[in-house]
Amino acid sequence: MQRNIINDLIAWKNSPARKPLILNGARQVGKTFILQAFGQQEYRQMVYFNCETANELHAVFDAGFDMQRILLSLSSLAQKKITPGDTLIVFDEVQECPRILHALKYFCEDAPDYHVAVAGSLLGVALHGGHSWPVGKADMLRMYPMTFDEFLRAMGHDLLCDALASGDESLANSLSGKLEEQLRLYYFVGGMPAAVKDFRDNRDPMAVRRIQQQILAGYRRDFSKHTPETQVARINQVWDAIPAQLAKENKKFVFGAVKKGARAADFELAIQWLIDAGLIYVVNRASAARLPLKFYEEMSAFKVFILDVGLMGAMTSTPASQIIIGDNIFSEYKGAFTELFVFTQLVVRQLPVFYHSSNTSTVEIDFLVQHEADVYAIEVKAEHNVKSKSLRTFAQNNPQVKPLRLSMLPFAEQEWMKNVPLFAVNYLFS
Repeated sequence: MQRNIINDLIAWKNSPARKPLILNGARQVGKTFILQAFGQQEYRQMVYFNCETANELHAVFDAGFDMQRILLSLSSLAQKKITPGDTLIVFDEVQECPRILHALKYFCEDAPDYHVAVAGSLLGVALHGGHSWPVGKADMLRMYPMTFDEFLRAMGHDLLCDALASGDESLANSLSGKLEEQLRLYYFVGGMPAAVKDFRDNRDPMAVRRIQQQILAGYRRDFSKHTPETQVARINQVWDAIPAQLAKENKKFVFGAVKKGARAADFELAIQWLIDAGLIYVVNRASAARLPLKFYEEMSAFKVFILDVGLMGAMTSTPASQIIIGDNIFSEYKGAFTELFVFTQLVVRQLPVFYHSSNTSTVEIDFLVQHEADVYAIEVKAEHNVKSKSLRTFAQNNPQVKPLRLSMLPFAEQEWMKNVPLFAVNYLFS
């Protein structure tokens, strides 16, 4: 399946300033697949080491960082002669052998002609836990679940994807029925590659749901395996509370809804672990819509999103029929699906994203996004019947912002704002 990140990997390979690559991302988002595909496509050969199973690696790196010895040892383990420039060296699940992370410094300094990429499902947890970080000696890429445009291509709808990418809004409007149908499917399947591949091949919603439940079960095993016993229960409590928190009209995360009487200090470590594992994202409130948004960030008020809309459906046991063919998915489940969908498409762009609300006003803006020299105020509407009172008021009070409404209505320019269909979110700011 085609992944957009392949272009970033090719750019990394061809960069004259290339350093060893760290590919971060949650478990099951496709890191191993894309590195192996990249190695096969762009190199004469690839050598692959899984640090969970290749116990000999620990001895190789425990003996020190003489790169000539390490490269000879790796060639022996792989039974392939590793040569600079035409061999991709991949270390997977590298958090299981943290000395490899430290060794990236020496690959960078002493063996810069060798192409090295490392990946890990809990790499963020390992790094945050104090393992040696090769500061300034490695490039970093983040991998996410498949976005809606990647899903369209995986389903064989390249022409629909090309129509959106063309920027021809009248053409996209004419295809809205087909695109909305695919969006419903994406709400159910989500972007976890195993679920997408199975649905593409078999079109069995129940098989997809079983895969999603297996992925969720794997995450819970990680909670128990990789965290102190004192934190396991709290991580599970935060994780379980997220769907109900997103379903609220006011989606600000409330610790008291996780556990009665809870305070922020009780769950800070649990939330940070989930962030480091790539399973959740925290979107902080911005008190003003001015550049740079980071200046107006408020750490005490935030929303929490999970990494994938399909996994949200599995977590809440939402019936496939209610998502794929039901009439109410874009209305009743607005909080639990549509805003999550929009955010998971925005986060891939790695733009500054915040939300806005005021303690003294009913005005709430779902997302404030900084793109180049502009701030976009984005209101997310889940259906065709839309009212944008909050957005209009906010735009009147903040004439410097660019108002956008994402909804199931077609592309339309209004006097004071622009409506963009939800299915075109991947091409915002293009």
